[in-house]
Amino acid sequence: MPQLNPTPWFFIMLISWSTFSLLIQPKILTFLTTNPPSNKAVTTPTTSPWTWPWT
Repeated sequence: MPQLNPTPWFFIMLISWSTFSLLIQPKILTFLTTNPPSNKAVTTPTTSPWTWPWT
């Protein structure tokens, strides 16, 4: 069965991962994020209980 022979598939996997790691990934990482994270303090919303008219 050809699926059990790892020789061609392992080589294809190595080539694809090396291409991604060496060529594509550094180009992607140079882009700036469109929404950089801010250092705002976290505020918790104040909630009030619901008053049900039938209780």
